[in-house]
Amino acid sequence: MPRPFDVHADSPAGVEQILAAFGAEGYWHDRIAEFGGGATTLDTLEVDADGGVVVATTQDLRNDLLPGPLTKVFRGSLTLVRSETWRRSGDGEVAGTVTIDASGVPGDGVGSAALQPRPGGSRLTFTGTIEVKIPLVGGKVEKAICDQIVAEIPQLTRFTSDWIATHG
Repeated sequence: MPRPFDVHADSPAGVEQILAAFGAEGYWHDRIAEFGGGATTLDTLEVDADGGVVVATTQDLRNDLLPGPLTKVFRGSLTLVRSETWRRSGDGEVAGTVTIDASGVPGDGVGSAALQPRPGGSRLTFTGTIEVKIPLVGGKVEKAICDQIVAEIPQLTRFTSDWIATHG
């Protein structure tokens, strides 16, 4: 049964500033260096004429990122392909979709996001589900991933705000 998550984080940066950062290749390289190390690659970055962004990254979890007990459960190659799409949705807001496709484990994730203007900046709201179809341990893995997402979103929001402050 898929495990839901729901998290939000506020930023001093505006919605348009964040969307512009999401469309900058330098932002993604810096974000990957900060959060993915050598285990993550930028596969695709497309920005359309309206400023909408489509980005895909691949993370190799075998590169010392998977907790010890889980390496015994997941033999062989284990990668996560994360795809994000960000588009203006009206009223100064941006809507996003995020999908996570796992290779080497029976599971996936999907989420929807909204960037909304707030006094003094913006708010990112991110909701979704994670499902890992492994008897006995799937629920524990889902919980660990959801806990990581809930902790990571505020960190990513701070990183993005700091990146915008430094890079304009």
